Amino acid sequence: MKIRVCRYKLGGYPPNSAGSDGMSSPDQAESIQADVLIIGAGPAGCATAIHLGQLGIRNVVLVDRHQFPRDKTCGSGISPKGIETLKALGVWDAIAPDAYSIKGLRLVTPGNAEAYISAAEEAVAIVCKRRILDNCLLRRAESLGLRFIPAFEARELIYDRGRAAGAEARDGRTVRAKYTVVADGAHSRFTLNSKSKRTLQGIMGWWENVPFKPNHVEMVFDKMLLPHYGWLFPETSSRVNIGICYEDPSHTKNANVLFDRFLRKHYGTRLAAAVQLKHWKGSPISYSYRVRHLQSPGRLIVGEAGRLTHPATAEGIYQGMRSGMIAAEALRDVLSESSDEERTWTAYEARCRRAFRASFWSARVWRGAVKTSLLDWMVGLGQQPGVKRALAKLMSQM
Repeated sequence: MKIRVCRYKLGGYPPNSAGSDGMSSPDQAESIQADVLIIGAGPAGCATAIHLGQLGIRNVVLVDRHQFPRDKTCGSGISPKGIETLKALGVWDAIAPDAYSIKGLRLVTPGNAEAYISAAEEAVAIVCKRRILDNCLLRRAESLGLRFIPAFEARELIYDRGRAAGAEARDGRTVRAKYTVVADGAHSRFTLNSKSKRTLQGIMGWWENVPFKPNHVEMVFDKMLLPHYGWLFPETSSRVNIGICYEDPSHTKNANVLFDRFLRKHYGTRLAAAVQLKHWKGSPISYSYRVRHLQSPGRLIVGEAGRLTHPATAEGIYQGMRSGMIAAEALRDVLSESSDEERTWTAYEARCRRAFRASFWSARVWRGAVKTSLLDWMVGLGQQPGVKRALAKLMSQM
C-alpha cells in the first residue's frame, strides 16, 4: 500500500529538528530547556503535544526512543470515540484517506454461533496502521511548534527539590522542563502505580488475500481465550491483521502454540491461499479497572503508562489521546498561573476518572457476562432487529 505523506504548515521548529539526520548531538541536547517535556510519541504523547499547540503553548519538547515513521505492534482499530478525538485534534483529514473504514462486525460466540451486525452506510470505526497514524499525529504536533527529538531513550527522570523536572537519556543527553508528561506506554519506567500490573498478552500476524466481508471486523470469543477474544481487522481491501489477546497470570501458556491453535480452528481454510507478510509479533497490554496514580509534583501520566486501556477490548488509542488532551488543558492552567498545580493535578485525575470510569466498569461486567451463555443467547435472538441494535450499541460503547 502506498503511504501518503502527512503535510502540515510548520511553525516553531522544523520536523526532526534535532538535526538533518534525525539525531541530536550532545551539544544540542545539553542545553535544552522547555516548559513541557513529553516522553513518548505514541497517540497519548502526540495528542498532548497537539492540544498544547492548539492552546497556544509553544515551548514543548517531545522525545521518543525511535525514529519516525516506525511500525508498532497493534491491532490498529480506532473506535467512534477515537475518530471524534482525531477530528478534535485536527488530524482526521490527514488520516482518513489511508484508513480502512469499518461499517459492521462479524461476531463468533463461545458456543460457535455466528452473527453479522452491520451499521448504516457511514463508517463507525476505522483501522489505521500505527506507522501512518502515529506519524500523522507527530507531524500535526510539529506544525503547531513542537520540537521533536528522536533516538532519545529516557533512562531516568530529573528531579529538582522533589519535583519531576525533565529526563536524562541513556547516552547522557538531558531535557529539563517545568513539567513532564509520561507517555511511554505499557513498559513505562516512570509510572506511579506500585501495584502489580494487570496484563493481557497479545500476539498477531499479517496476511494478504484472506477472504473477508468488506468493511467488517471480526471478533471471535473462543473458550480458549475467554474472557478475551481473537480478531481479524482489515487494513486494506486485501491485507488483514489477525490476532488474539488473553490473560495468563501464572505464565503457563505458550503464545505461539495458542495462536496456532486459534488460527487452525477459525481461519485454517481462509488462510490456505493467503500470503503471510511478517512474522508473528507479541505485545503485552497493561490495564486497570481503577483510574488513579496519574500525577505527582511536576509530572502527569497519560495513556497506557497510566494503565488507561480498556480491560475488555484492550483498546488504548482513544484513551491515550483523550487523557493527553485533558493533560494539555491542565498544563495550560498551571502555565498561565490561572490555577495552582496541586488543585489542577487533582482535577486532571478526576477528569480522567469521569472520562473512563463507566467504560472500565462496563468492561468488568462484560468480562463476567461473556463467560456465560449471554452472547449465544443474544445471537440466537439475532433475527430480531431490536436485539441486533442493542448488541451493536453495547459493543460500540464499551
